[in-house]
Amino acid sequence: MIKNLKVALLQLLPKNTLEENLQKGVQHCKKAKEMGADIALFPEMWSVGYNIPENIDELKASAISADSEFMRSFAALAKELDMAIGITFLEKYEPLPRNTLCLFDRFGNRVLTYAKVHTCDFGDECRLTAGDDFYVADLNTEQGNVKIGAMICYDREFPESARILMLKGAEIILVPNACPMEINRISQLRARAYENMVGIATVNYPLGQPDCNGHSTAFDGMAYRPSDSGSRDTLIVEAGEREGIYLADFPIDEIRNYRNNEVHGNAYRHPQKYKLLVSESVEEPFLRKDYRK
Repeated sequence: MIKNLKVALLQLLPKNTLEENLQKGVQHCKKAKEMGADIALFPEMWSVGYNIPENIDELKASAISADSEFMRSFAALAKELDMAIGITFLEKYEPLPRNTLCLFDRFGNRVLTYAKVHTCDFGDECRLTAGDDFYVADLNTEQGNVKIGAMICYDREFPESARILMLKGAEIILVPNACPMEINRISQLRARAYENMVGIATVNYPLGQPDCNGHSTAFDGMAYRPSDSGSRDTLIVEAGEREGIYLADFPIDEIRNYRNNEVHGNAYRHPQKYKLLVSESVEEPFLRKDYRK
């Protein structure tokens, strides 16, 4: 039985150096623990403050490995605090760096590594290597295990991302972000949570970071409750524009009961009729010169 899972959305402004981002990240993880968080989650590519240089040599120089001192520091911190940490970074990778999230459990073990699949190839992310799959991990909490998945920013705009994570068993999806969160993008997250009956926790950079405006959100995915006469808003929390830590409290047992009884998710799908979804054909009006497979 898991009554709830608390995810701290670290809506923070990055600093100018890797070391400064490490120090600020550590400080706010400690604050998140004081608030009762089970997981602390950073916005997209925290190690560099979502900075993607045009110069490839400079880009590669700013990337770090998954076993770097920066990453080992957050692994040790997770163990020290007895709290999971979802840390994001520009990952050293060939031929080009990746936009990556690592989730360390409360024992300091890396249980999930996810590289952004849907890179924004129409922009600066054309200089990054895309990830090749979506993953789900069992996260040990003091109350028991929760199945955690991840997608990053633009992944949100493809229903397939959250759907695959749901099919792999995800109960909560972590979503680091770095873009303006307005009604349409927030609506996408609401839809992903609703149609898959999953909790979704998204953390963005606050106003002050270029092209960002805060509005980190969390949705529990439960459109109905036995005690309610009609449908309900699945929104748990929506931050404002300011820097801060916003705590999302997911009622895990209630979500599990809902998933056992409601009609969405994988309950009534007909995948044998969806063959066109795996076709690699792209036709007008969707042809783009900068598309990469």
